[in-house]
Amino acid sequence: QVQLVESGGGLVQTGGSLRLSCTASGRTFSSNAMGWFRQAPGKEREFVATVSWSGGSSYYSTYYTDSVKGRFTISRDKAKNTVYLQMNSLKPEDTAVYYCAAGRYSGNFLSTYDIDYWGKGTLVTVSS
Repeated sequence: QVQLVESGGGLVQTGGSLRLSCTASGRTFSSNAMGWFRQAPGKEREFVATVSWSGGSSYYSTYYTDSVKGRFTISRDKAKNTVYLQMNSLKPEDTAVYYCAAGRYSGNFLSTYDIDYWGKGTLVTVSS
């Protein structure tokens, strides 16, 4: 059974930092893009960041939604089957449940339609 388990959410003040982790079990995702979406109360789930993987090499590419560029950094550890989201300079509008996602393809994704597996989510609350 495939599982994506997130951790690292919590309460932080404006300008603070958090690091989210997502570890996959049940299969490896070394050939699939992985990333993060978020969903704020009363809003639709939206794309945050994605990291692809290029075959057996160490190269990978990343992509971010405009609102987090320069503040969030996504990375992955192939050996640990884990993806991370370092979030700096957090703002109240970053408050949401953050969901880890494993894509259907190797290339970066932007839409929920390209996702095969979801984590259960971790809550990030940024106080003003």
